[in-house]
Amino acid sequence: MSIDLEALYIDLHRHPELSFQETRTASIAAAHLRDLGLDVHEGIGVTGVIGVLENGEGPVVWLRADMDALPVKEETGLAYASTAVGVDPDGNTVPVMHACGHDMHVTAMIGAVERLVGDRGSWQGTIVVVIQPAEEYGAGARAMLDDGALARFPRPDVVLGQHVTPLPAGVIGVRPGPQMSASDGLQVVMHGRGGHGSRPHSTVDPVVMAAATVMRLQTIVSREVDPHDLAVVTVGSIHAGTKNNIIPADATLQLSLRYPDEQLRDKVLEKVERIVRAEASASGAQREPEITTLHTLPATINDADATARVISAFRSAFGSDAVIDPGLFTGSEDVSWFARDAGVPLVFWFWGGADPVAYAAAMADDTLDQAIPTNHSPFYAPVIHPTVEAGVTALAVAAREFLG
Repeated sequence: MSIDLEALYIDLHRHPELSFQETRTASIAAAHLRDLGLDVHEGIGVTGVIGVLENGEGPVVWLRADMDALPVKEETGLAYASTAVGVDPDGNTVPVMHACGHDMHVTAMIGAVERLVGDRGSWQGTIVVVIQPAEEYGAGARAMLDDGALARFPRPDVVLGQHVTPLPAGVIGVRPGPQMSASDGLQVVMHGRGGHGSRPHSTVDPVVMAAATVMRLQTIVSREVDPHDLAVVTVGSIHAGTKNNIIPADATLQLSLRYPDEQLRDKVLEKVERIVRAEASASGAQREPEITTLHTLPATINDADATARVISAFRSAFGSDAVIDPGLFTGSEDVSWFARDAGVPLVFWFWGGADPVAYAAAMADDTLDQAIPTNHSPFYAPVIHPTVEAGVTALAVAAREFLG
């Protein structure tokens, strides 16, 4: 009896879990993998799951899906919308939803494994299924690797993964070389001198210091990066003060930086540090600002030869017109750590989850950004069909390309 993938997806969507808290999701995925005959191990890298299916001599293919959700209140209006809440790392109670489609990733993975198990007479080798936690923190792949994933399980010859996006359902986006940007998350604490709001002259106001820094940081991309290059500098969080008539002592900024390669990364990081320290000095700060790296993610770079094989297989499965080059995505991923640590090729692609009719209408009206919700939006949810079927097919087809 085949797995009801629609029911699985709806269940996962209704019950999202935050990073490193995915115990229910992991248990469900592990149970399905066991039922399909895999040797399953749980608790890898806190909540990760690894399932192994050996089917004779041949290559070892790692298939990866992430499973964590985001602290976002769902506003899709779907009958199966999440009403879940969770507790974030700072102890705050927050709404939780699958705003990035990781519920679809797990569903497609289970469907692909079911298909490969049912067709095991036509291939040989070993499949290692990786259900990864905490991609949204950029920490889950590293946690699984630090927990001995490469030493404890068959080492890969290739690593494959996919991500659902607001492309039309049925469309596959993949390209050789850089597929997703490298990323750094920074925290900047700017130190002033606090005091009474009525006596600003007796203080060094970190709020003004932070505001000037935010504005100056915007000039990195607009004035200091070659227009032919791609870079993003985003200040996503500012925190300072507790009351309207108190000038605080400190202000904290959190930055998200994106770039396609290490050379541009070094340049942007240098410029960020220069501006932060210069604005602090210009404001008369008596203490140097503190700059802390919250996370670092490498660029997601697809191996040219392996990607060419996958593209050819996708064109045969979906048709040439359905396989496109989506360009470099400025988002970032931690999937490449698996391939980098193992020293093997990576192929990572996108598959569409948007209603094709709505997408075409939005393209015709030039309202794509407004009409089609993107990942991390409270309105984001892929259409179930044919998104599930396309995700299952893509992962199974790509795996079969490398299995003997």
